Amino acid sequence: MSKIAYVNGRYVRQSDAAVNIEDRGYQFGDGIYEVVHLYAGRYVDEALHLARLERSLGEIRLPMPMSRAALSLVLREVARRNRVTEGLLYMQVTRGVARRDHPFPAKPVPPALVVTVKRIPPYPTDIEKWQSACITLPDLRWARRDIKSTNLLPNVLARQAAREQGAIEAILYDEATGMVTEGAATTFWIVDAQGAIRTRFQDQVILPGCTRAALMAELKAAGIPWDERPFSLEDLRAAREAFITSATSFVRPITKVDGAPVGDGKVGPVVRRLFELFARHVKGDLRNAA
Repeated sequence: MSKIAYVNGRYVRQSDAAVNIEDRGYQFGDGIYEVVHLYAGRYVDEALHLARLERSLGEIRLPMPMSRAALSLVLREVARRNRVTEGLLYMQVTRGVARRDHPFPAKPVPPALVVTVKRIPPYPTDIEKWQSACITLPDLRWARRDIKSTNLLPNVLARQAAREQGAIEAILYDEATGMVTEGAATTFWIVDAQGAIRTRFQDQVILPGCTRAALMAELKAAGIPWDERPFSLEDLRAAREAFITSATSFVRPITKVDGAPVGDGKVGPVVRRLFELFARHVKGDLRNAA
């Protein structure tokens, strides 16, 4: 069966899909993207992802390509046409096709929308096999990291450096202060030396993670405290446990950083509990229903 993509109003075979070479996303990275997990035919935290898409588009003065309701129908149709019930959806909106010039087109053009979906392995059930390693790198990204822009070259280079060192993620930090920001494609958390669950507070320096927000809602509902308080590389190295969150990582334990164990180098009790808590959220929490 051919893969089907949605491209600017048409459902086409992915092998035949194309964008104009003067699309501003291709030439300038002038666009926004979202990645959403599809579980049992349901888009996980769909409302959070569509809200973030709309916010990011607003920050770069680009309109939604269609209403949220219409976009939701497109997302479902892409999944249906590809017969995917467990997968990963990618959508991208750019400023469209115009003669190459850095300023916005003098005469506005329709935004371009591309949606694809692919199958992925089932949701992890064995946390021991889900544990991973990270490296640390200086954060070289632009200042507006709260916008989910398609400008991802620093992230690409950081992820490649991680892969070359046998890790799955690069944890980024401010080189001037030594304070951790986030992962190259994830939110980073620690259980600090005192046992507190911590992640950096939200501002323009980090992306407002949808999985982060969903986990925080689950923590609140379960009466589990957490702290949006920045932490340093030194705090990280003294941490009892660490984990990352994202639409593809869910809650993923990090047991080694820069080749050194986090805590005792094993999956800890806090991350184990959060893994199970978020699994319930993905697999059946009514607040998650589309």
